[in-house]
Amino acid sequence: MNNAPHGARFGHVNVIAADWRRLADFYQRVFGCEVVPPERDQGGPDLERGTAVHGAALRGVHMRLPGTGDTGPTLEIYTYRENVEGGTPTANRTGWGHIAFMVDDVDAARESVRKNGGASVGDIVTFQTSDGRQVTWCYVSDPEGNFIELQNWSTRS
Repeated sequence: MNNAPHGARFGHVNVIAADWRRLADFYQRVFGCEVVPPERDQGGPDLERGTAVHGAALRGVHMRLPGTGDTGPTLEIYTYRENVEGGTPTANRTGWGHIAFMVDDVDAARESVRKNGGASVGDIVTFQTSDGRQVTWCYVSDPEGNFIELQNWSTRS
């Protein structure tokens, strides 16, 4: 039973890409995200009204996030016919900050990100949490500069 207001449940996260195909390929290779057909090719008055973007037209894809099952949430990667450039990503900029992936080995995942066109943002850090678990994590970025947190949690000691 869903006790959330209005029956709310998580659906997807959207990222606007300069090159949606390249970014989708990155998330598929590095994190095992799977394309959920069909590819989207949308435009017209309804999209324009819904987005409040004059002449809105976009292409892209939804990608199932790993470990969420066949009906789990997706990462929606779109490129508009006319994108507006964003500011430089930083960890403390207001707005959505990053997407996080739980991984078995933070160092190996960070290296995979770098080998596939992404970059390291900070150091790998490990510390004890207030509930007695240990977390190892770091920030990296995808090929378009969007932040990703890689994390690995130990069980309670």
